[in-house]
Amino acid sequence: MSLSGHQSARMKNDEWLTPPEILAALGPFDLDPCAPVARPWATAAKHYTVQDDGLAQPWHGRVWCNPPFGREAVKWLHRMRHHGNGIALIPARTETAMFYETVWGHADGVLFIRSRPHFHYVDGRRAPFNSGAPIALVAYGRENLDCLLRCGLGFTVVGSNGQGNGPRE
Repeated sequence: MSLSGHQSARMKNDEWLTPPEILAALGPFDLDPCAPVARPWATAAKHYTVQDDGLAQPWHGRVWCNPPFGREAVKWLHRMRHHGNGIALIPARTETAMFYETVWGHADGVLFIRSRPHFHYVDGRRAPFNSGAPIALVAYGRENLDCLLRCGLGFTVVGSNGQGNGPRE
């Protein structure tokens, strides 16, 4: 779970924890395929870390995905798109190729988080500075869209007719 250096000049490490209040609002997940090695709270029932190479592992159930921000994020979003069941936390860079390839026309909904969240260090301490960029939660699957609509974390844009975009490949 990382934020790239361009998100905020003050964020100088690669692993950042999702704020626990975001996870609590979204309910339980079965798998976090890109979890930090050290974490003071669980993000899912099962975790893959950089040591496990979550992209190479089988994914199952409802997935929480806070991928490394930057050039590698698109790989995780492609995998999430094809898995079709989960929520991803990404920078709200709606004009990027990544958004067009993996979100617009593919996700069931996108929630734009109110304000810029403060991520946490791997020891659990809240960073004194915010993410430095707007953040979006991307839902794949109707259950996850419903979760975004209920969670109260921000403002949700729903996919075509509120029904998502059909079965995944």
